[in-house]
Amino acid sequence: MKRILLFILTNLLVMVTIGIILSVFGVGSYLNESGGIDFGSLLVFSAIVGFTGAFISLAMSRWMAKMMMRVRVLKPEDNLSYGERQVVDMVHRLSRAAGLAHMPEVGIYEADEVNAFATGPSKKRSLVAVSTGLLNELDEDAVEAIIAHEVAHVANGDMVTMTLLQGVVNTFVVFLSRIAAWAVSRLVKEELAGIVHFIAVLVFQIAFSILGSLVVLAYSRHREFHADAGGAHLAGRDKMIHALRGLKTYQDRMQDSQQTAFSTLQISGKKRSALFSTHPDLEERIRRLQAG
Repeated sequence: MKRILLFILTNLLVMVTIGIILSVFGVGSYLNESGGIDFGSLLVFSAIVGFTGAFISLAMSRWMAKMMMRVRVLKPEDNLSYGERQVVDMVHRLSRAAGLAHMPEVGIYEADEVNAFATGPSKKRSLVAVSTGLLNELDEDAVEAIIAHEVAHVANGDMVTMTLLQGVVNTFVVFLSRIAAWAVSRLVKEELAGIVHFIAVLVFQIAFSILGSLVVLAYSRHREFHADAGGAHLAGRDKMIHALRGLKTYQDRMQDSQQTAFSTLQISGKKRSALFSTHPDLEERIRRLQAG
């Protein structure tokens, strides 16, 4: 899995884990003496849990990406192939052009898919990774533009901004899931209320997290246009348009292939329901670049 969905999945797992631990130890009680909800206490509790979950997910993002994608980090001092050396040089050159004081880690992973992604908890501790499929399928100008797009994500601080948004979403998820669970627990016998409340919190938290992810996905689509503009600034608008057209050609060719099973997470992004897409339609991205 790639940057956005991996972040959302990690966040969900962290949130559920935190919720279970706190429930087991009885931390953050929000019920008053009459058995009703203390909304002020619940909101504070929800914000603490929500932002803690988001920032833990951010802190884990680079490590999770390396582990899940089996990314091999390319170090300049290593004995790299010509193509690998080119990727490292591109990332470093474009990062300097973007004004980054610290060079991102550069990685490559074995996959036929045409893809690249950037992740990491900060500009100082970021990762830009490309697939072997990207290097095999696209020409040097297109690869440069796609790397510039990913460097723009780092320079724009998109992962940090997304984490803040996820923290807000998490706060509402925790808040509403516990209100809903409390309401459900009032419908059963008193001796069953505790276990019903515990299970309902987990169920509602997962369900509301999935709904909340739609907000994060919408933000992701919005930021893709900015990353395209940043990539065009760093590598040149013609190269960025050329790269997107190359992705569109590849996408059309692979539309019915199993190799696009995870395309929801890719820079290219297949056409799909807009609500569940991390990336806008390629035609729209090309049109906006052409319009300047």
